[in-house]
Amino acid sequence: MKPVTVFRYLWALPNTLLGLLLLVPALLSGGRVKLVDGVLEISGRAVVWVLERIPFAGPADALTLGHAVLGRSEEILEQWRRHEQVHVRQYERWGPFFIPAYAFSSLYARMKGRDGYLGNRFETEAFVGEKDVIT
Repeated sequence: MKPVTVFRYLWALPNTLLGLLLLVPALLSGGRVKLVDGVLEISGRAVVWVLERIPFAGPADALTLGHAVLGRSEEILEQWRRHEQVHVRQYERWGPFFIPAYAFSSLYARMKGRDGYLGNRFETEAFVGEKDVIT
């Protein structure tokens, strides 16, 4: 593994660990875990429960936390894979600052009268960038 790749994983690790907290509950609730392009995709009833209760972006179909992507089902994870891969790259750039920056971007969009999700700069980038991500 290249030193740059190792650094990207370590820089995003605090966020990835948040996603890994759902690994065992997901599996115990009948979920699945799959490694795709260096990213763990996690689904299951426990994941659905969390995705329905996300404070600033819920309910959601999928959520990226570092190198872990949570999704309602394997089908939804496949459908949103390109979009979520853009978020993985964002975590690699922003590291532990991504979640506060994302929350601030949503808040700023709402203050400007825009939707907190669609007006979020990270989502805008992901919707545009998902066309360029190779899976």
